[in-house]
Amino acid sequence: MESFNSAAEAELRPMLTECLAVPRWVGAVLAARPYPSLDALLKVSEEASARLSDDEIRGAIAGHPRIGERGKGKSATWSRQEQSGVDSSLADRLAAANAAYEDRFGHIYLVCATGLSGAEMLDILASRMDNSPEDELRVVNKELTKIAALRLQKLIGS
Repeated sequence: MESFNSAAEAELRPMLTECLAVPRWVGAVLAARPYPSLDALLKVSEEASARLSDDEIRGAIAGHPRIGERGKGKSATWSRQEQSGVDSSLADRLAAANAAYEDRFGHIYLVCATGLSGAEMLDILASRMDNSPEDELRVVNKELTKIAALRLQKLIGS
């Protein structure tokens, strides 16, 4: 925590943006420094991410690769690790499910994939298809919060 607390804001801002690409969230996490513990950091993160606007949620998910796809950069590396349960044999099913989800909601399907198999991710996607668009954004917000917490832990641990 010491290096996180003492790092220059300009150094941390891009790293935090890789955890959750919402400038207001990044600002809230930076403003609450110094943190006495990782738990304190995670609490501020959770509180700040729980209040994301619909536009902030849409903006944050725009940078995430689709489940089963690979992106670029640090967050893409994290995504590959988080999606390690995706079996290439499910590629066609995931592509079709992603397309149906995007048709329904107008944005990519996002789930905190850590520890989930590809089949579990498909089941979760199917279970969310009956949500209203408004309810689905709330679910996505919760998933973004989980992802940000995992990535912060990786950031602090690195």
